[in-house]
Amino acid sequence: MANSPQAKKRARQAERRTDVNKIRRTRIRTFLRKVEEAIAGGDKAAAASALKSAQPEIMRGVTKGILHKNTASRKVSRLSARVKALGA
Repeated sequence: MANSPQAKKRARQAERRTDVNKIRRTRIRTFLRKVEEAIAGGDKAAAASALKSAQPEIMRGVTKGILHKNTASRKVSRLSARVKALGA
């Protein structure tokens, strides 16, 4: 357990940041799930609009430190390829 005042403060801050990061991560996963459901449904228009709304959320996760830049780019790339393949 933290003993010094600074260590106690850092423990409190870590707890708060954990909650905020959990909310952000859940929000990103929700957007990803909407894209996945649209792809599974076979609706290209819905999938494309869901992807269009999910991209900024994924990239916002990068700026907030939730996701690594390459991970986010890979997710967007793979999702867009799957959406594009729906039309073929």
